[in-house]
Amino acid sequence: MMYLCPAGHRYIFQNLNMKGIHLGEFEELVLLIVAILNGEAYGVKVMGDLKDQSGRSVNISAVHAALRRLEKKGFVKSDWSEATTERGGRRKRLFSITAEGKKALEQVRDTRIKLWSQIPGFSSNLSFS
Repeated sequence: MMYLCPAGHRYIFQNLNMKGIHLGEFEELVLLIVAILNGEAYGVKVMGDLKDQSGRSVNISAVHAALRRLEKKGFVKSDWSEATTERGGRRKRLFSITAEGKKALEQVRDTRIKLWSQIPGFSSNLSFS
């Protein structure tokens, strides 16, 4: 599909179908942190890493709500850790990314790269290595 902007530039959008992938910006950040933490993600850790990685302060309720939404969408799964004495015998709910979650992140990344590469005057040297 091709679009013309008012200045006459042509923009080609191919394969941008993200049907079924509905990630808000905050959910995307939380999902990225869960993927980085590789099975060791829990609410407080995700909240801290969001602050460290993005400079964004969020409350724990927002993180828990996003994790629940992501789990409902099938993008993360959770399991309970073993109880520890340092936590007073309580267990942590640990989150990990699913295959569907990885696919969602890849689709979001690919779409963003395609769109960014079409902005006049911006470098198309987008590398994720």
